[in-house]
Amino acid sequence: MNALKIRRTALAVAAAAVLPFTLAACSDSGDTKSAPPAAGDQAKTGESTPSDGAAMTGDKPFGAACAGVPKEGAGSFDGMAKDPVATAASNNPALSTLVAAVKQAGLVDTLNNAKDITVFAPTNDAFAKIPKADLDKVLADKEQLTKILTYHVSGQKLTPQQLENGSFETLQKGMVTTSGSGEAYKVNDTSNVVCGNVKTANANVYIVDTVLMPK
Repeated sequence: MNALKIRRTALAVAAAAVLPFTLAACSDSGDTKSAPPAAGDQAKTGESTPSDGAAMTGDKPFGAACAGVPKEGAGSFDGMAKDPVATAASNNPALSTLVAAVKQAGLVDTLNNAKDITVFAPTNDAFAKIPKADLDKVLADKEQLTKILTYHVSGQKLTPQQLENGSFETLQKGMVTTSGSGEAYKVNDTSNVVCGNVKTANANVYIVDTVLMPK
């Protein structure tokens, strides 16, 4: 009897020792999706999750002059994105001369009602490069002013990638050429994009440092 009891006790102890390992094995064979892979496992499988910042980099405004755009309000990037292009430009202090010229030419409604356009928008400093007498003469000549302003507008929304080596017809029916890469682009080899990829409700805007003249 003593030997039989000892044998039963030994079997019970062995079963108790084996049971946790058996349960663990059963758990491993079930649904493994509930536990995310460790960082090391992601590296082994090649899986990764891109950050939002990396995904959005190519869709944000760029350029040194972007720092001068108001951080808040209607003239900010978020504010400009809500308005059609002529209205959006009127809220940006750096484009006040351009806005005055657009009003003088009677092009506010034309630009605001256009769909999917690109505007190469000269800064106040760009207009300041033109001798005052010449600028006053142009502003007084509505026909000539209209030709110059519509030469700054393409009838399609252009991405930075399209500007790398491009040639585009303008609303004035002339052609503008673009070149560059990354955050450095030129228009007609003379005008630098100083703040690019600015979105408005109906246009992409590239702010430039030199007024473009029709060829």
